[in-house]
Parts: sequence; C-alpha cells; structure tokens
Amino acid sequence: MKPQETRGLWLGLAGVTIFALTLPMTRLAVGTPEAPQMSGVFIALGRAVVAALLSTVFLLVTRAPLPRREDWLPLAITSAGVVFGFPLLTSIAMRHVEAVHASVIVGVLPLATAAVGAWLHRQRPSAGFWACAALGSALVVAFAVLRSGQSGLAMQSADLLLLAAMICAAVGYGWGARLSQRMRAEHVICWALVIALPLTAPVALLTRPQHALQAAAWWGFAYVAVFSMWLGFFAWYRGLALGGTVRVSQVQLIQPFLGMLFAVPLLGESLDAVTLGFAAAVIATVFLGKKMPVRAAA
Repeated sequence: MKPQETRGLWLGLAGVTIFALTLPMTRLAVGTPEAPQMSGVFIALGRAVVAALLSTVFLLVTRAPLPRREDWLPLAITSAGVVFGFPLLTSIAMRHVEAVHASVIVGVLPLATAAVGAWLHRQRPSAGFWACAALGSALVVAFAVLRSGQSGLAMQSADLLLLAAMICAAVGYGWGARLSQRMRAEHVICWALVIALPLTAPVALLTRPQHALQAAAWWGFAYVAVFSMWLGFFAWYRGLALGGTVRVSQVQLIQPFLGMLFAVPLLGESLDAVTLGFAAAVIATVFLGKKMPVRAAA
C-alpha cells in the first residue's frame, strides 16, 4: 500500500472515531419520549449554524478562494447530504431508538459510501459486491424488525429514517471526497456549511429551546456542532481524497462497534448477544464486499 493511502486510512480512522460519538451525543441532546430535551430539527440545523460560523472564520483566516463555477453544484449536493439529510433524519429518529440500536443501522454506511464512490469514479463493482450489499441490507432490516417492539416507533418509521440518513451520508461523503481532490478538504465542508446558512439559521432560530434543559443536552449539542459537523470532516474528507473513497470508506467498519461502546458509559445502555451478533454479521458482509473486485468502467 502506498504511503499516501496509508495516511488516508489513518485520517479516515480519526474521522470515524469522531463520528462514532455522533449518535450517542445526539441521543443526549434530543432526550427520550419520556424526558424530551431539544427538538430534532433544532439539533440538526442549530449545529449546522454553529459549524457554519466557525467555517466562516476559518475560510477568512486561511484566505480560501471562492469555489469555481463548476464546484457549486457538487457543493450543494454535499450540503444536502451531510448538512441537511443525515443530521435531520438521525436527530428525529434518535428520540425513539437507543444509540446501540442505531449503531447497527450504521453498519450499512461503509458499503453505501463505497457504492457511491465507485459510481462517481466510474468504477464497476462486481456481482459479488452487490450481493454483499443486498445481504447486509437484509440483515439490517431483519434486526430492525426484530427490535421494533422495543422502540417507540415501528420499523417503517424510525428505522427507515435511519436508513435514509445513511443514504444521505453516503452521497454527501462521495461528492465531498470528489471535491477534496481539487479543493482543500477543510474548505469543502466549510463551504457546504456556509452556503446552507441562509436556510439553517432561520429554522434554527425558530426551533430553539424555549425551556430549561439538562446540562448533558447542551454538551451533546456542542459535540455534534463542533466535532461531528465540522472538525470530523477535516480528517474524513482528507482521508477519502488521499486513500480513495472505495478503500477508505471501509474504515467505517468499526463505527458501529465504537458507537455501541460509547453509548454504554454515556447513556447507560446495555449490549446483548443479539445486537452484537447482528452487528458482527453486518460488518462481515461489508468486509466481504471490500474483497470483491471493483473494475474501472470501459
């Protein structure tokens, strides 16, 4: 493996470790049906506003040039995926499912990101690659159906929101990584946040909390605003650009396990054999998919 690819994998690992805390911290911020804290909409768009303000300062300090005309559409797609889609869907769903449960759903994200990356880079995944993708998705759906009685929403609501969030994240990751090949990786997420500010700021202001909240909720919000929505992408997009989206996306294999481990001390949740078994099975399908050939398109 080339030194550049190795560096990309390590940067990807740093980004994934930061992202692994996103769901537990979102759970802290949003609360539970019995003890609600912030609204999911405020968490999603409020954290984008905080990150956009930090991005504005960063862009000015680093004297970032304006994106080229052909970069605005990819930036808008990136913003739709990682600034709006993923945060909104996960923030709404996390009030109704435990972070351990949601971490298993995240198990499909590596393969989804690899699929988007293969399409953007004009590669042809083999039949085996798609078979692993289908098997992993089936395992996730089976787990969600099995556990649906333990959450406030049924399979067709909270779990489908999480699955849709994974698709949004994969699209945002893929397009952001493509932009990072010709822009500074840090500038990609910064511009994606700044162009969204005219939409995120008014909605965040309208949905801001109107009552006193637990300190833990504010700590959770601060983490997802500064780390999940901003600094994590510095490492993640740089890693995808250096090591390649298809290869580095597989570092996300460890994200479900990290998310579960973080949820236990932070939220007092527990792990059981069924959850661990499904998580291991999903990760195994992603690992097999990584081994399947992906050829360049003719």
